[in-house]
Amino acid sequence: MKSAFGSIILQIIVIDMVFSLDSIITAVGMVDKVSVMIAAVVASVGLMMLFARAIGNFVSSHPTIKMLALSFLLAVGVMLIAEGFDHKVPKGYIYFAMAFSVAVEMLNIRMRKKKAVRN
Repeated sequence: MKSAFGSIILQIIVIDMVFSLDSIITAVGMVDKVSVMIAAVVASVGLMMLFARAIGNFVSSHPTIKMLALSFLLAVGVMLIAEGFDHKVPKGYIYFAMAFSVAVEMLNIRMRKKKAVRN
């Protein structure tokens, strides 16, 4: 039990570090002013801390959302790799696929809730 808790804490710390680093890289790539970069990092970390519990609870109660999020990360990663090789992927396709997937999953969640209430 204690080792599982430690593992969870370690995963959270690593994920926080990765997302913080991602925010820093994004801020550096978008602006030239250090104050704006710092403000972007502070705001993103604050928002992550503010919404982490609610999002974590939602994902825990709907495991298919976790798979959807992982597939989004994979899609974005593939798109970034493609762009690294100078192959432009229209972002509209990626955004549409993500929005469609989320809409379908929300319908599935609603359907499962109604079915659970009936039973």
